[in-house]
Amino acid sequence: MRRALGILGCGLALLLLLPWARGSPHGSRAPADTACKNRPLDLVFIIDSSRSVRPEEFEKVKIFLSNMIDTLDVGERTTRVAVMNYASTVKVEFPLRTYFDKASMKEAVSHIEPLSAGTMTGLAIQTAMDEVFTEEMGTRPATFNIPKVVIVVTDGRPQDQVQDVAASARTAGIEIYAVGVDRADMQSLRIMASEPLDEHVFYVETYGVIEKLTSKFRETFCAVDVCALGTHDCAQVCVANGGSYLCDCYEGYTLNPDKRTCSAVDVCAPGRHECDQVCVSNNGSYVCECHAGYTLNPDKKTCSAIDACTPGRHDCAQICLSNDGSYSCDCFEGYTLNPDKKTCS
Repeated sequence: MRRALGILGCGLALLLLLPWARGSPHGSRAPADTACKNRPLDLVFIIDSSRSVRPEEFEKVKIFLSNMIDTLDVGERTTRVAVMNYASTVKVEFPLRTYFDKASMKEAVSHIEPLSAGTMTGLAIQTAMDEVFTEEMGTRPATFNIPKVVIVVTDGRPQDQVQDVAASARTAGIEIYAVGVDRADMQSLRIMASEPLDEHVFYVETYGVIEKLTSKFRETFCAVDVCALGTHDCAQVCVANGGSYLCDCYEGYTLNPDKRTCSAVDVCAPGRHECDQVCVSNNGSYVCECHAGYTLNPDKKTCSAIDACTPGRHDCAQICLSNDGSYSCDCFEGYTLNPDKKTCS
């Protein structure tokens, strides 16, 4: 699953990544058939509004953001979205915790204004780590295993040092995609991106052909693994099967006729266990025990008769007679066994 934390270069390029972003009227919704059920993400868009981005290009960036939001499964428990805007300074337009519905999110995007001078990509990445990807600002705890997604798009060279900052971001579990357009510096893109580089570094000659990256980014955000989405109804185990899924059960359980729920297998049914004498079910597994007068052997399966006449094991006054794991008492010659079957007179 692709995760990435977007912070870089020319946000304009990113906005043009998908064909339905091009030429759409401002604020228009993407066609319904472009929407996909994406995996839950903590997704941050970082858009470059430096001097190299013309006003009309920045408006296209905002249109792209709106259309991209339309394709996402936005919600508090699904994909959370934040937007950052940067040039020589960085502005968090809204963090991950602010909006959980598309309409409010798109309305906020429509009011974003460019910042103008500078391309401080390293500062933007650092700000994303310090101020956006935090639980206080809406990032979900690491135990939730929600990918952090960043896409950096640039048509030039960063004006600050990004190598160490990008390395720190990747170490923190942020997957970075670097998209270069026109005069973008390829070495800078490779320094920022995650491995493998051939899956995380892209270059297009102009904004006009950046649409050829559409499929790459749709693969990043659109899940075909229904099991990973968590939208299945399997009681125990979900097994991906193409674009669908099958249910399975943990060891010791069997799939019910409804093909969704599971029932514990009777592991002590004849032929299912290896116990010599007594099988005891134990949470989907079993343990072996022995009848009275027998003891479990070291193999934990077979049993051996206990010598009941071993000193200390019986209460016969004179003679102990072993009898298949049990015993009976007898007396020496000249004595008779008393009614208690133990003592002699």
